[in-house]
Amino acid sequence: MLSRTADNLYWVSRYLERADFLARLIEASSRISALPKAYAAAQDEWESVLIASGADETFYDHLETADENNVLAYLAFDERNASSIRNCIEFARTNARAVRTALTTEMWESINSAWLELRKFDATYKALGRIDREELIKFLDFVKTTSSLYDGYAYRTMLRNDAYYFSRLGVYIERADNTARVLDVKYHVLLPEQEAVGGSVDYFQWTAILRSVSALTAYHWVFRESIKPWNVADLLILRPQMPRSLISCYENIVRFLDAIGNEYGLQGPAQRHARNLKRRLENASIKEVFQNGLHEFVDAFVTDNNKLGSEIAEQYLIG
Repeated sequence: MLSRTADNLYWVSRYLERADFLARLIEASSRISALPKAYAAAQDEWESVLIASGADETFYDHLETADENNVLAYLAFDERNASSIRNCIEFARTNARAVRTALTTEMWESINSAWLELRKFDATYKALGRIDREELIKFLDFVKTTSSLYDGYAYRTMLRNDAYYFSRLGVYIERADNTARVLDVKYHVLLPEQEAVGGSVDYFQWTAILRSVSALTAYHWVFRESIKPWNVADLLILRPQMPRSLISCYENIVRFLDAIGNEYGLQGPAQRHARNLKRRLENASIKEVFQNGLHEFVDAFVTDNNKLGSEIAEQYLIG
């Protein structure tokens, strides 16, 4: 396979996974902002959304106040934000169009239809100059459905070859990054300094975070007790049964990198780095993670995950 084709397939998956993550993040923050004041955080949850999305560094170049309307607009529709949901879907469609023959009919139609539907939402937003709450709910559902449809069609219809492997690799690299960012922002930004861990604010925010990664039901199946920070971290970092956990992502990353290596008869830095990170997750305990600092653990993980992304690009995607 040409490196350009592999790169396009890889980034279609990454962009759609990122759009799904942003939709879930916005939904979680909207839940928190709707809580009664007695349960609301002292700090602005919309600032935390910017940090979790990685958009905080560019937001203030264009807008002054991180209020609900500005943050929603910047993350959802703003063309100046390279990682806005609008841009993610458009970039995904552009990449998909470039490798149309490498996709199944169902995959292409799902993303092309989504792009056409996106234009309607975008037009409505521009006409109103703001995001209506009812329209926002429809939009977020549309984004999550778009990602799920493409992901499902890829799983159900693609031939298991290098095209499939690169497509799935993009999903799990992006998903691992997103899960880590949600954990880090919750622990260090959302909870006000004067609020004790385990208090009412802590409980409702962790619940919102679990909802944002579709893990609330899974939490109660695994732990069968009230929401506790260390259990949430355990579920989203070290539990392979949880599809969005860091270790589950890396089990899949190693699997697909090995499959690519076998396809081309070559192993390299990317395979070695992925196996090393998976091994570290397997040998970690949640007690050690909290003793050494959740932020420090997650920050190191994000750095390593980004490094792996660079190694994959150098090894396979840069022609």
